[in-house]
Amino acid sequence: MSRTPLVQWTAAMALSGTIGAVVVESGAEAPAAAFARCLVGGLLLIVWSSARGWLLPTLRGLSRRDFGMIVLGGVLLVLNWVLLFTSYALSSISVGTVVYHTQPLLLVGLAAVLLGERITRGHLTRAVIAFGGVVAISLGAEGADGQPVRLSGIALALAAATLYAGATLIAKQLSHLRAHVVAAVQLAAGTALLAPALLLTPLPADPAGFGWLLLLGTVHTAVMYVLMYSSVGRLPTGTVAVISYLYPVVAVIVDSLAYGHHVTPVEGAGMMAILLAALAPRRS
Repeated sequence: MSRTPLVQWTAAMALSGTIGAVVVESGAEAPAAAFARCLVGGLLLIVWSSARGWLLPTLRGLSRRDFGMIVLGGVLLVLNWVLLFTSYALSSISVGTVVYHTQPLLLVGLAAVLLGERITRGHLTRAVIAFGGVVAISLGAEGADGQPVRLSGIALALAAATLYAGATLIAKQLSHLRAHVVAAVQLAAGTALLAPALLLTPLPADPAGFGWLLLLGTVHTAVMYVLMYSSVGRLPTGTVAVISYLYPVVAVIVDSLAYGHHVTPVEGAGMMAILLAALAPRRS
């Protein structure tokens, strides 16, 4: 097997771990940061899909149902970003990111409720372990100011994970479509949805903040999506699952080095519980 997909997926997950730092450095509020990500990333994905000859054939073949599902998935996706970005300020990048990784377990729960899929005893056990980890983080984590982490930040990260799980369920229903084009349409829908929010949370006026948002839209959205979609289908599921945990690991390292976040023993135990429990359902 070519090493290219492995390198691409690894690079995408490592980039994911730096998203929180880019959002924080931009100084933009969450809706403005999500808007910039949608606008810049969406435009670049449209250009990429057009250059590859995928855009128009895919759009012409869309049924009304497919289009509606794409838009709904886009709404869930961008609202998930808004909640996750907001959680960074209320907890920390590392806490928000690790709690966010309960989403594989939430995906199992949503599939059971909405699609009637069976939940095994193993799934329930891992869910209890993971949410025990959330409780440990809630009790033992420190926020950016050294004070106990705000529970509202953890709640927002959990809500974001739930929305992302919903978007993932929708994506599974659209697997017959070119993923790059689906993402481009979803980001276009997100741009329209979030544009009115700029009246209340405008984009940064300073060039540095604007530059960070351009980085978020280009490298951390368009380039990252191309890397992900070019590699995920060419790798074994186990490899994808294991390397996916570069995302929270890199986020914790960046938060510690750049912002001095101190991981307490109780918080560290909670993080390990979440990551180990969330890894297993992907193999089930």
